Amino acid sequence: MERAATETADLPRMTAEQSAKANALIRELCANFDDGCCLLLDDGYDPCPCPQLISNSLLCRYFRSAVLPSDRELYGEIVEQLPRWCCCICGKPITRTSNAVKYCKICAARQRRKKDTERKREKRLLVRKTAL
Repeated sequence: MERAATETADLPRMTAEQSAKANALIRELCANFDDGCCLLLDDGYDPCPCPQLISNSLLCRYFRSAVLPSDRELYGEIVEQLPRWCCCICGKPITRTSNAVKYCKICAARQRRKKDTERKREKRLLVRKTAL
């Protein structure tokens, strides 16, 4: 009994917002979730409610290994394995998929448009100079 108590004490805890996102992930992506019940814990007689839905800690190993990694931001917040990075323009926290990522999605689109217009303007200017 002591072993179970120490194992649950070491589990990462989620905030209310993180728990709501995790519950949405469970309902959408978990293969063992069936109408609020866990198929892994079902013994065939009594339906067993999903323990991950009613807890704020990461109890379910299947959820931790198969479902949670599908949302990289939530996974990084809860498990804290992903380094935290911020957008260079607005300061919003982002998850980097490569070393080249510097901006959030919105700022990246704006920055790309800005660079495209600069590049095209220089190209037009170069074409005009060579045409003269």
